[in-house]
Amino acid sequence: MPDLLIELFSEEIPARMQKRAAEDLKTLLTNALVDAGLTYASAGCFATPRRLALSIDGLLAQSPTTTEERKGPRVDAPEKAIEGFLRGAGVTRDQLEARDEKKGQIYYAKITRPGRPAAEIVAEALETAIRSFPWPKSMRWGTGTLKWVRPLHSILCILSSEEGAEVVPLTVDGISAGNTTRGHRFMGPDAITVHGFDDYQTKLKRAFVMLDGAERAEHIWHDATNQAFALGLEVVEDKGLLAEVSGLVEWPVVLLGSIGEAFLDLPPEVLQTSMKEHQKFFSVRNPKTGRIEKFVTVANRDTADQGATILAGNQKVLSARLSDAKFFWENDLRTVERQGLEGMGAPLGNVTFHNKLGSQADRITRIAALARTIAPIVGADADEADVAARVAKSDLSSEMVYEFPELQGIMGRYYAKRAALSDAVADACRDHYSPLGPSDDVPTAPVTVAVALADKLDTLTGFWAIDEKPTGSKDPFALRRAALGVIRLIVVNGLSASLSDLFGKGFAGADAADLLSFFHDRLKVFLKDQGIRHDVIDACLAMEGNDDLTLLVKRATALSDVLGTDDGANLIQGFKRANNILSKEEEKDGVEYSFGADVKFCETDEERALFAALDAAEAQINPAMAAQDFAAAMQAMASLRAPIDAFFEAVQVNAESEIIRRNRLNLLSRIRTTCLGVADLTRIEG
Repeated sequence: MPDLLIELFSEEIPARMQKRAAEDLKTLLTNALVDAGLTYASAGCFATPRRLALSIDGLLAQSPTTTEERKGPRVDAPEKAIEGFLRGAGVTRDQLEARDEKKGQIYYAKITRPGRPAAEIVAEALETAIRSFPWPKSMRWGTGTLKWVRPLHSILCILSSEEGAEVVPLTVDGISAGNTTRGHRFMGPDAITVHGFDDYQTKLKRAFVMLDGAERAEHIWHDATNQAFALGLEVVEDKGLLAEVSGLVEWPVVLLGSIGEAFLDLPPEVLQTSMKEHQKFFSVRNPKTGRIEKFVTVANRDTADQGATILAGNQKVLSARLSDAKFFWENDLRTVERQGLEGMGAPLGNVTFHNKLGSQADRITRIAALARTIAPIVGADADEADVAARVAKSDLSSEMVYEFPELQGIMGRYYAKRAALSDAVADACRDHYSPLGPSDDVPTAPVTVAVALADKLDTLTGFWAIDEKPTGSKDPFALRRAALGVIRLIVVNGLSASLSDLFGKGFAGADAADLLSFFHDRLKVFLKDQGIRHDVIDACLAMEGNDDLTLLVKRATALSDVLGTDDGANLIQGFKRANNILSKEEEKDGVEYSFGADVKFCETDEERALFAALDAAEAQINPAMAAQDFAAAMQAMASLRAPIDAFFEAVQVNAESEIIRRNRLNLLSRIRTTCLGVADLTRIEG
């Protein structure tokens, strides 16, 4: 079985596109080969700034011969119908077979497709993949019609086996496939002839190209951390930057540089952001002081002076960038000192948040009022929550955040500290945007929680009031994310609050019932991610108090835990049996059996045991529910499993005696009432 090696060699591919492009090449080729009957043992894809590569091992040498039987028209069908079938099947009339069936004689054709050589199939599949490749952006060059992300220079496509390697005959837009590639643009520019994947990877490394992106990333991180460690420093981890930088170089050379003394007192986040965004530098921190003191840059080549010239140029450019950052920082501090932090945010009165929801300043006023209302619920000082809400977005008017929007909130904390505001207010400035996503940390400081909830609830009630709700996959104002943020803030902090009441204190005009339904849908997603079934959630949503998310989650978690036990799972069957019998008899008799069960009418020990079990369970369930101890209530409910099972095994509910029958139906009603007081078990599936 031969192995296939493909390389598409071009000008530099943007780093953000490389991983996806390599996977797309693998998917397009392997799917096409399998569809054509060529199976394989394994496949691997690779990308560097100048090449996409695909290695397929254990490919069939040719596709198998296949035979297909196709049913045609009746023998007495119109001639045109028969001729159409012959053309579609690719056979002649004398190759047809007539068979007797219920509807008469039917023509059948046996179609044999001979196997094809792998090279022929690969050539077709690769040309199709190249011409239809799903680049996010592509270009034409020269006079050709081919589109590629950057000009495509060469195609390497070989099938190799023990007998040797053969080039797959293929020409795409004037580029003919061959068995050669090139190494590093500067250090290994000569042509390289290869005979298989191992030979290809080895010769590329000799020509200063690391083919595997993971190897490049590991090399960068290893060298960077070692150089920093030698000076008692540490590299600030940034996986996204590491992935991007490893896609910018074919031969990574790690260089450690210094930051000018004049910039070391800038906030570390400013240094880190400026260096990352503008230069793609890693920040190097002093663990004792927390200051960013050096940087790591990654060159794409070795130099005779060990990178000294490269570092000097980078440091010169970095100084210019950091001079701008220092200018912004000092200007912002002067603004805070002259006008205070609320004064810094004054220009937000001229910034429209939404044409139907007013300016940013209008929104801040609403958030402050709502934060004051929420403060007692979260244990925060109302005055501090009000102050925090009024200044939390002031840094949006700062020069630093205008230059680096990702620093919003972070800079707010620095400015709040310079304005001599409390730590609680400063922390709220930094953290009130959180949580921004499902993996983001949830704030727990009371003032921060009050402002964060107020911020998100104002957004939600506001857009609900103007009927700008998410539709399908469209959510331009990130309202689903805001709702999930509210859910996590409430649940993680164990807050007991009525969402409906909070909606009423938000933007006037919001449909509270519809917004609560939207929250319930988001809660289902949140709880499903934690392994709680949708029917368990529905059983709890059907209960009173379903606008208290903390209680909802407690109830759903407790019910899920109980249903995970044998007693809980079997109790559901007993409950459903009792409910089905009772519902059927109530409908037939036209009455409701909801009271009057008396132990004196019991005829069996199992009936008496069920009465006793219900008495004992209710004695535990009622106080547990009052104390919101759902776990205890669910366990008490689960204890009914055995006596209910024993009752149904020993007792016939529809006894001949009408008195006994009614008593037993009323006993079933007690089972239903007791269980439904904990959760709506009718919604549990299975």
